[in-house]
Amino acid sequence: MGWLASLRPSAHAAILLVVHSILLGWAATRHSPTVDEVGHLGAGLSHWHFHRFDLYRVNPPLVRSVATLPVYLLGPTLDWHSYSQDSSWRTEFDVGRDFFAANGEDSFRYLFVARWMCIPFSILGGYVCFLWATDLYGSRAGIVATALWCFCPNILAHSQMITPDAPATALGMAASYVFWKWLSNPSWKRSLLCGLLLGFAEISKTTWLILFAIWPVLWVIRIGRSWNELKSHARREALQLTFILGLGWYLINLAYGFEGSFTQLGHFAFESTVLKGTGSHEEIRNRFTNGWLGRIPVPLPKYYVLGIDSQKHEFERGYLSFLRGTWRDHGWWYYYVYALAIKTPIGNWCLLCLAIYRWRTVASRNWYNDVCLFLPACVVLTLVSSQTGFNHHLRYVLPVLPFMYVWISQLVAGDGSRKRILLPAVLLAWSVVSSMSVYPHSLSYFNEAVGGPRYGHAHLVDSNIDWGQDLLYLKAWLGEHQESRDIKLAYFGWCDPGVVGLKYSLPPRGGPFVRGSDPGPKPGLFAISVNFLRGHRFPVFNGSGGTEYLDLPYYAYFQMLEPVGMAGYSIYIYDVTPEEANRIRADLGYPLLQLDR
Repeated sequence: MGWLASLRPSAHAAILLVVHSILLGWAATRHSPTVDEVGHLGAGLSHWHFHRFDLYRVNPPLVRSVATLPVYLLGPTLDWHSYSQDSSWRTEFDVGRDFFAANGEDSFRYLFVARWMCIPFSILGGYVCFLWATDLYGSRAGIVATALWCFCPNILAHSQMITPDAPATALGMAASYVFWKWLSNPSWKRSLLCGLLLGFAEISKTTWLILFAIWPVLWVIRIGRSWNELKSHARREALQLTFILGLGWYLINLAYGFEGSFTQLGHFAFESTVLKGTGSHEEIRNRFTNGWLGRIPVPLPKYYVLGIDSQKHEFERGYLSFLRGTWRDHGWWYYYVYALAIKTPIGNWCLLCLAIYRWRTVASRNWYNDVCLFLPACVVLTLVSSQTGFNHHLRYVLPVLPFMYVWISQLVAGDGSRKRILLPAVLLAWSVVSSMSVYPHSLSYFNEAVGGPRYGHAHLVDSNIDWGQDLLYLKAWLGEHQESRDIKLAYFGWCDPGVVGLKYSLPPRGGPFVRGSDPGPKPGLFAISVNFLRGHRFPVFNGSGGTEYLDLPYYAYFQMLEPVGMAGYSIYIYDVTPEEANRIRADLGYPLLQLDR
């Protein structure tokens, strides 16, 4: 292995990124479409077909447009009968479901191609981690930061999908790195690159609108701390900063073809209370219509503005949120901190604590570099945590991680002794092993502190463990066990299990709130998504071509049984005997079944 040690640091980083790409490429073919992927696939195809951006407007179109371009060129069957331009109704999921129904099992081949198109975004993210850490702390640190990105279970989970969270994280990190380089040595060349990356970040996810506020603050701090040296360059730098922000704004509008750009504020039809108002004239749906503010042109595309409004409306409306076994209306301010704590490898947290300890002992440190790393991460975490209308997805704070990984990498800065880097190396290895022990089921990763993914659903649900990704694993399990019995399935997802050839019906509903002539539980073979085990309210396919909405925890009674198998970590399989069914029925106060003697 001497040849490996002799390679240049950039070659080590390249090897890590190649391994990362292989991991993503293979995992992308192992999972069924997640809930949001169904909507993004349908919306992305609509962008190419209709040249419109109304579907899935709560997220900008960059990532899904990139993902679906080859799918559109491959010529799949497109069914648009559910498509609607009604801004009050999100039809992208209906369009996506129609796509899977129209293309059958071929739709999975199209999905895999779309997923592969998003892998370069994650490669970019890992490469930027290497560059930034190398610039700050040396090449060894660059390798550590790259490894933390490449084997992070949350990055692996979301980089294999066509959802925008991981690509937006990578693009936001790249833009932040180039801006940091510009701050250290402003030039028009760097201004151009910085503005381009800012624009790409903005059309990947609206979270990065915060950069329009953060970057001027960082520049003012830099100017203020070295005014005597920099005052002669302040005007030129101010012009370059204005150019950067202006180019980012221009690319937002260009991405939408300037559709609806500069529409007067009073001409929008809003949904959120903060923009619509609470007056009696609901048909107006705009609190600014009759005021002078309503005449101000909004310098953003129509659907970019309406997307922000839709997001705000969803947080205002609120949804039931789950944390540590409890459902409640609206969320918790500490939800995302807790989610990060249990879905990030313990080794990473130990590395962070060790980095903080060693950072405190350094006599001379460049605090401004630390501010450039921590300010974007802290603003994202604070902003997302403040939206307590509902808490569902750790992925909302995914941008926090790469900034943390770069900062952690200072543990191996310089030419430290082997003794100094031994503990960080051990902790990094622990993190990698912990992540790989769950791969390719990285979406369901939970660290050892809560018992791993087997017990994760006791703490978090939704995209943190079960997002509909294990339908193909369920089919494989049934094939391996040669199960030909009629299976009762409650599947959490927007892709009908019938598309993969599964024949099923819904399990009998049960629980203390269910009464009737023939309530559950019953003997038989059952497959239950863990979200439904925990009482999630969501539409479920009924096996007859339709869906039913589960408005109560009808399948929580399966928690009283031990599964005989699992499809990934998100679908539990039960083979219920008559005796087990009667035991639970007795606990629930149901009439007992007559057993054959």
